[in-house]
Amino acid sequence: MKFKYKNNVPIDVQAHPGKYTIENRYGLHSLEISTCDFDDIAQYRASAMNVKGEISAYASLVVKRYKGEIDASHLHAGTFSMPLSLGVTPHGFASRFEIKFIDKFEVMFGREGETMSLGCTVVISPDIKRFKPDIEWYRNGVLITPSKWVQMHWTGERASLTLTHANKEDEGLYTLRVVMGEYYEEYSGYVFVRDADAEIPGAPGAPLDVQCLDANKDYVIVSWKQPAVDGGNPILGYFIDRCEVGTTHWTQCNETPVKFARFPVTGLIEGRSYIFRVRAVNRAGVSLPSRVSEAVAALDPADRARLRSHPSAPWTGQIIVTEEEPAEGVIPGPPTDLQVIEATKNYVVLSWKPPGQRGHEGIMYFVEKCIAGTEDWQRVNTEIPVKSPRFAVFDLSEGKSYCFRVRCCNSAGIGEPSEATEATVVDDKLDIPKPPGRIMPTRNTDTSVVVTWTEPPDAKELVGYYIESSVVGSGHWEPCNNNPVKGTRFICHGLVNGEKYIFRVRAVNAAGLSEFSQDSEPIEVQAAIGGGLLHAAPSPPYDITVLESVRDSMVLGWKQPKATGGTEITGYYVNYREVIGGVPGKWREANIKAISERAYRIENLKENMVYQFQVAAANLAGVGTPSLPSKPFKCEEWTIAVPGPPHDVTYTEVRKDSLVLLWKEPVYTGRSPIAGYYIDMKETEAKEEHWRSVNEKPLQKKFLKIAGLTEGVSYVFRVRATNQAGVGRPSDITDPVVAETRPGTKEVVVNVDDDGVISLNFECDQMSPNSKFVWSKNYEPIEDDSRLDIDSKGGKSKAIFKNLGEDDLGIYSCVVTDTDGVSSGYTIDEEEMKRLLALSHERKFPTIPLASELAVEILEKGEVRFWLQAEKLSGNAKANFVFNDKEIFNGEKYKMKVDQRTGLVEMIMDKLEDKDEGTYTFQLQDGKATNQSSLVLIGDVFKKLRDEAEFQRKEWHRKQGPHFVDQLGWEVTDECNVMLKCKVANIKKETHIVWYKDDREIMVDEEHDFKDGVCTLLISEFSKKDTGIYEVILKDDRGKDVSELKLTDTAFADLMNEVCRRIALSATDLKIQSTAEGIRLYSFVTYYVDDLRVGWVHNDTQIRYTDRVKTGVTGEQIWLQINEPTPQDKGKYTMELFDGKTGHKKTVDLSGQAFDEAFAEFQRLKQAAIAEKNRARVLGGLPDVVTIQEGKALNLSCTVWGDPTPEVSWLKNEKSFVSDANCILKFEAGKNVSFTISAVSTHDSGKYSLVVKNKYGTETSDVTILSHM
Repeated sequence: MKFKYKNNVPIDVQAHPGKYTIENRYGLHSLEISTCDFDDIAQYRASAMNVKGEISAYASLVVKRYKGEIDASHLHAGTFSMPLSLGVTPHGFASRFEIKFIDKFEVMFGREGETMSLGCTVVISPDIKRFKPDIEWYRNGVLITPSKWVQMHWTGERASLTLTHANKEDEGLYTLRVVMGEYYEEYSGYVFVRDADAEIPGAPGAPLDVQCLDANKDYVIVSWKQPAVDGGNPILGYFIDRCEVGTTHWTQCNETPVKFARFPVTGLIEGRSYIFRVRAVNRAGVSLPSRVSEAVAALDPADRARLRSHPSAPWTGQIIVTEEEPAEGVIPGPPTDLQVIEATKNYVVLSWKPPGQRGHEGIMYFVEKCIAGTEDWQRVNTEIPVKSPRFAVFDLSEGKSYCFRVRCCNSAGIGEPSEATEATVVDDKLDIPKPPGRIMPTRNTDTSVVVTWTEPPDAKELVGYYIESSVVGSGHWEPCNNNPVKGTRFICHGLVNGEKYIFRVRAVNAAGLSEFSQDSEPIEVQAAIGGGLLHAAPSPPYDITVLESVRDSMVLGWKQPKATGGTEITGYYVNYREVIGGVPGKWREANIKAISERAYRIENLKENMVYQFQVAAANLAGVGTPSLPSKPFKCEEWTIAVPGPPHDVTYTEVRKDSLVLLWKEPVYTGRSPIAGYYIDMKETEAKEEHWRSVNEKPLQKKFLKIAGLTEGVSYVFRVRATNQAGVGRPSDITDPVVAETRPGTKEVVVNVDDDGVISLNFECDQMSPNSKFVWSKNYEPIEDDSRLDIDSKGGKSKAIFKNLGEDDLGIYSCVVTDTDGVSSGYTIDEEEMKRLLALSHERKFPTIPLASELAVEILEKGEVRFWLQAEKLSGNAKANFVFNDKEIFNGEKYKMKVDQRTGLVEMIMDKLEDKDEGTYTFQLQDGKATNQSSLVLIGDVFKKLRDEAEFQRKEWHRKQGPHFVDQLGWEVTDECNVMLKCKVANIKKETHIVWYKDDREIMVDEEHDFKDGVCTLLISEFSKKDTGIYEVILKDDRGKDVSELKLTDTAFADLMNEVCRRIALSATDLKIQSTAEGIRLYSFVTYYVDDLRVGWVHNDTQIRYTDRVKTGVTGEQIWLQINEPTPQDKGKYTMELFDGKTGHKKTVDLSGQAFDEAFAEFQRLKQAAIAEKNRARVLGGLPDVVTIQEGKALNLSCTVWGDPTPEVSWLKNEKSFVSDANCILKFEAGKNVSFTISAVSTHDSGKYSLVVKNKYGTETSDVTILSHM
């Protein structure tokens, strides 16, 4: 249920007959108020109500006085042209007819070939019997006349229209107009005609609106419109058929399909009439034919006009043309005004005027062509000359340039050629239009949506637009219209209530159909009643000021209303009045039509007159309250030299520490051009003397970002212009603005998508339904869309750069209208441009980042692994593997794997062969992103890798049995012994180990237990004798392994160096020892080898060895012997041990007490040695026991020594014993002693002692003699 109110009081139509008319026309509810007067000024409200609630829409009506001030006497005289709402009856008086439509036709849908009827019952009051209405039908605003396709009927109560055979040409907005005198009422409804089912599945829809243009004697241009439905395959072209009127035989005019929706048909017979039709063709087949064209006669246009103005008989479809008998012939002159009127890829159409000199007989024409730049003219129509001053030239090479000329001929001969045309390139001169932009759907009714769009740029010869709709998520598109619509607005009917739809539009011209526009934002099909908004008229503008004044006009400026009424302001109305002697006069309107700018020049004022002004703002809700009257301004010529004030000073992009100030240049510039601007600012509450200039030098631009504001402080600003004469007066100050960044403030963000498209993006969550995104560059509106595409959907908007370059450098800002100052800006300078272009290239041609390039490694079994790792891969990533430019695949030889989770791509080969030498490449693809990495394995690099793989393979096989983990090596123990050792693995109880040196087995005392997996061989006191080649063998039933160690040459020297080092480190501190010969310094080592070099230093001087001072080694003792020491031998002694690489030192101090004690001991030992040397002693000792038989002889002898010669005596049984006859004792030559018994008896048994004695000592030697029988 719907109601209408005036000032919240319901409108009673019956109580005011003829005053109000309330209608629901085509889903649009309207209130018509007839003969408005000042009593009709009010606020009107339309309300809709159902069980779920009520919604209202408001409008304010302001009635202005009519300037002409109608004389009421004219209303009765019948001589005045009445407004539309009044009618003039045959009786000569004015009356208001009320025309109503009931039982109305609604939106209708049909198919080609069907019969469709639409009609309305018409009720007219008052009913005047002799005053009958005129019934008119219109389609898309064009009056319809009856034909074989359309029949009309009026019963006196009901008007109807029947489409006997509906075609797509019949689609459109049908309007029934009922006319009563000068008054009429209308009702409209849309009729949609869909394509008939194609005879061939997948064939396109039929073309439509076939027309014949530029008909002549033997030539006509046929044009048509492309169908909306292409059958799912692009239309390849069109076939044109002709049929001579009066026959039923159709002839195809072109052998190959033409794409251009115009085609010249030649070869017509003069005087005969033809009809034409067109068929579309795609890959699936040929469409049904279009509706036939109107018949057209092949006549000279002048003859056709003459026949139409003087019809002599009913037209039978054929005209007989006769020619006069030729008189004496005159060769005709050349044609004139030859030009190319149309050029496509398929043909070129020429047009010319007949010559002035042509004799008294008809003329015909020959057409000639040549390639531009040559004079090789060729006749095009070699057999039959053409009669019409039009000709279509076919069979031209696309892309080449041609010139054309024409000759006239008659019976007298062929005339001179015309002037040649300019060079013409064989190509389509009309481009297919670009897609429309900014597709915007809005709610209309429960089953319809209003779709608007913007015309494509550089569009030429547009035929119209096709609109398609799709239920969101279905992927299926349906045409909304089958006849191209003009304009940029269309109501799409037949939609399902509650469903969400998206829409797209394509433009049509003769060259073809554009690409589809971008899809619109989804919209739910639902009736719109006032948009659900409570709109009000705007508040008054304020701060009216004069921007320029001349003798008879003044330019005003003002500020936008603080309250816009919930929707954008559509314009302003300015009133003015004279002020004489301080007394204001009546207000007058300065403009009838609303103005959009906030500056307006009021013309036709009186010089030196004082005026006041007021301004009212208007929006969709109506005209708001006018502003208060301005202060008085005098209309006089400004002659000051400095500029006038800048105006329209506003701010945007307000943040806590900055804002952007904008202004417009002064209307009055003074006596010289504007040189720049100064910006002043102060805190709002500060006094006038606190104004300060923001800039020291004048600014050339008309905007400035002011930084350094204090958060939370309120500021005001003003602008002054300057020229050569000086600085002009300041603008009006701005409204106060607080420096703050409001919660939820968003900034313009630059984005580069995956296709490399660069865009500036801005979001707003504070939008009202009427809010719009407005983009500007350097704070000037962006009017040139050749650089940017603006795409706004919902609360998001983006400015898309078509080809970012230096022309795009600047500050881009976006303002959201109908919000509380939502705005933001973004600067693109040269550096930022370079960054964005680099990022765009990276995104357009993305590269998969690699964590590591392609590498190769040898696996444990000798397999060869090629691998690389990407930083990140998606689940759709794939890899191609290439060897020497040929792709290789997963199989027996190659094992390939791509791990998207880790980004690892690898290929494993079991072994490398000679034929595998070459270049390996991994090619990655992940969506659009690609990358590749190569590895070249040739020459020495390949051989080394192959050998390493072979070695590793053998190693693996080796390790299947007992094997060496660490090969045979050596180490020197703390005892300076050499230990040969190796580490083994995979050992079992039965495994044996055998040691060899120089191929001879080394016998070891006990079997090795392989404890800790280590085998050792200890070589004690290692020396040169141990040089050689050592080998150890592990073996059991699983196999054997050998490890070899060469201890020869350099290897032996290295080992000996280490042995020597360890020996040197084992040396004890030097000690002092006294001997009988002198003093000995010595140190003990673990053991000594000849490779250890020993040196001695005395008081930092190398000792030179002599018989008195000598060095040597005794066992493990290294010594220095100083014989017969003297005081000169005192000092510090150093033993230097050199292991082949490093020296090791041991030091002792032989001086002072150390020397004295050693020397004294030496003297003592020396004397003891002398005594020991010279004392008496038995050198050849006697036997301990002698057993001898009685009677035998016994002879014992020995040698004695002593210096001086010792004394010799004998004892028997501890008693002195001397020589006698039986026992002879001798001592000869001071050294030989003898004991002889000639015949031994029992009496001779006993203990005998030889005693030798001198001054150094005594020695005794005993012998026991035992005699027996």
